[in-house]
Amino acid sequence: GRVFRKWIRKRDEGKPCISCPSYNVSDAGHYYSAGHYPALEFDEDNVHSQCRHCNSFLSGNLIEYRKGLLERIGGDRVELLDTKAGYYKRNGYKHDRTNLIQIIEKYKIRKYGKV
Repeated sequence: GRVFRKWIRKRDEGKPCISCPSYNVSDAGHYYSAGHYPALEFDEDNVHSQCRHCNSFLSGNLIEYRKGLLERIGGDRVELLDTKAGYYKRNGYKHDRTNLIQIIEKYKIRKYGKV
């Protein structure tokens, strides 16, 4: 997860918190929580840079997060994210070792601009 979170912070560099105007972003915050939606833990549309206040103290500040999502990725991608969340909530999902290794390698490569 560390490699992915670093990639998210790099991708969102120069942007404010997804949930508020603060530029003091230090977290990679999930719209759909990784604990309840493990299939979306590494979904790029589900994770954005967020300030510690919104992510930790406001439990993600989800109403404002959704507004930020609509601005950043658009309604079609938010709707797709909602659909995926509903599917995985009904059908379940668990990461396996091979999948996690592939995710780590994908974001290590992307970090260096090779993909």
